[in-house]
Amino acid sequence: MSPHKHILLAITGGIAAYKSCELVRLLKKAGHEVTVAMSHSATEFIHPNTFQALSGNPVLLDTHGSSGGNGMAHINLTREADVMLIAPASANTIAKIAHGIADNLISNLVAARTCPLVIAPAMNVQMWFNPANLRNIAQLKDDGVVILEPASGEQACGEIGVGRMLEAAQLADLLPDVWASKSLFGMKVMITTGATFEAIDPVRGITNISSGQMGIALARACRRAGAEVTLIHGQVQVALPDGMAHTIAASSADAMYRAVHQHIAVQDVFISVAAVADYKVKNSSNQKIKKQVGVAPVIELSENPDILASVSALDNPPFCVGFAAESHDLLNHARAKRIRKNVPLLVANLVGEAMGKATNHVTLIDDEAETELPAMGKDEVATAIVNRVAELMP
Repeated sequence: MSPHKHILLAITGGIAAYKSCELVRLLKKAGHEVTVAMSHSATEFIHPNTFQALSGNPVLLDTHGSSGGNGMAHINLTREADVMLIAPASANTIAKIAHGIADNLISNLVAARTCPLVIAPAMNVQMWFNPANLRNIAQLKDDGVVILEPASGEQACGEIGVGRMLEAAQLADLLPDVWASKSLFGMKVMITTGATFEAIDPVRGITNISSGQMGIALARACRRAGAEVTLIHGQVQVALPDGMAHTIAASSADAMYRAVHQHIAVQDVFISVAAVADYKVKNSSNQKIKKQVGVAPVIELSENPDILASVSALDNPPFCVGFAAESHDLLNHARAKRIRKNVPLLVANLVGEAMGKATNHVTLIDDEAETELPAMGKDEVATAIVNRVAELMP
């Protein structure tokens, strides 16, 4: 399936409608076609011209508006769209959909649709926890509607609690899960990512330039493929993804080793992407080491545990995926590493083409083949890796 979709974005009344402006921009940036439909109350918060300018398409405002050509836009649009997203979705609209009421533009679009429906609720905390609303949400889930549940935080009314619509970037990240192939459905996947930090003293340490982007892209790709993802991360320079079963911070190699082995027994797949320091400081100081002119401190090193090798050596190991980041002689080093660590799939890349960059150029090495992928964005690389994992899984 094409990664670029036609998205029908419906906007109901609520202050969270301002977030939908950024959502349209992000969806367009990702290459999607976006058509916007607004309820009359939504137009009291954001003028339709704003969404027309952002989407590049006319905004539908009436059930039998002229945008449909034959006066049936509420039917035509859902036939053309790959997915319908309501963001924000008010408690009133949620109640109407749950009970099959079709008395306005948005509820008619929902009733007439043939595409999947995704709802991002936005409302006051008391409205969210109102028993009738929770029953409506449960009914929609039973009907196969995807609910992107609201976050907790300060609300426009001044109260604090659950009800804030997810941010535009979160919605744009989660929406592709709806149409992605579920090649890892029901599996548990653990991923390590980011740079570890080995303390010299309370303010200094040994680390590396890994941004964590590749591992986070893989976490998103595995989530989209239907897996339950545990993400263990060191230092990262990009936002952590939503929708993880567990997200665990582990700053040092020892901390990451402990976190991995605490949860590894139930995992089906282990993807080791983290840039783990090979060595730690044996003589680290609890106090800041003061500079002495002409005298350099002596730093002693000891070897860190090999996390990937320790997992692959388990009696009943998960399917293991390793990474080899090399500066030269890439394939020979990568082949040797795969054999040495006894992993069925290894992803090889040059340090200069991967670390800290938004793109990657990798070769997938397994028992059956060596497959060089073209240089592309890390999200695309992650999808290719997940597809190969699904093919190789026993």
